[in-house]
Amino acid sequence: MQRPVRPTLVTIAPASCMTLLVAERRVDPFLEAIVINLESAQDRMEVMRAQLTRLGLPFTRLEAVTAARAEGSRSPGYWDTWERPLTDTERACLLSHIAAWQAVVDAGRPCLILEDDAILSGKTPALLAALETSSGPEHVTLEVRSRKKLISKSARHILPGLDLRRLYQDRSGAAAYVLWPAGARKLLEDTKYRAGLADAVICRAYNVESYQAEPACAVQMDRCRAYGLVPPIEPKSSIDGDTPVKPRGGRRFRLRRIAGQIRMGLRALRYSQAAHRRDVDLNPADFQV
Repeated sequence: MQRPVRPTLVTIAPASCMTLLVAERRVDPFLEAIVINLESAQDRMEVMRAQLTRLGLPFTRLEAVTAARAEGSRSPGYWDTWERPLTDTERACLLSHIAAWQAVVDAGRPCLILEDDAILSGKTPALLAALETSSGPEHVTLEVRSRKKLISKSARHILPGLDLRRLYQDRSGAAAYVLWPAGARKLLEDTKYRAGLADAVICRAYNVESYQAEPACAVQMDRCRAYGLVPPIEPKSSIDGDTPVKPRGGRRFRLRRIAGQIRMGLRALRYSQAAHRRDVDLNPADFQV
């Protein structure tokens, strides 16, 4: 097996304004953001840089793995462990997130991991400041993607108008989430011998203490209009137009998909008293795009 590709971390000087007045509270965000960005996607990075500077959030750019570099970075057997064959772009996305998880472990503190098409609400700095002193979470997703989630009926009120709810089952989305070293280690262990879509890997990690911020504090550009927001630039996924991989071992993939659905069904049954499956709220007024 060849050595895994590790993207480059490029430190960006923090914004000169390191504090931001949000809801009449002055906050000093501790959590640094790690922005996963392809060298070719300069327009996205400019939007992200302007956004994080406006919010007063320090950040580091992590150079994403390209599809070309992902090819051959792991053995073919490794990539055949998901519920369907993965394209080179999907493989690159997973490797980029794995590099971000390793960066969290190396830093020894929680970080906000962002894909470069994430749009953040004005409540994000206050949320990060509150999470700095929170105990229990290993992963908090800020995102919503028009899919119902299995979340707790009870909530932790961490700020006026902002809650944390235990997230028992997410379905998609890895564009904006806070990850603690303990959670990062579990995700790294999970992907040591088996692959998956980056967001699916997080969703299947039932051993990670995951929470959902509500109202949601992030949405990807391609979902902005669905929530009444106008994206700052025309969204286009790096996976769009990716050449499908010719299936191998079709029956094996089908069985894995069935097993995955059974796991989700059993989890919903297990937490049926404490949780319900519903859409997560998002307040368009919280966003400035």
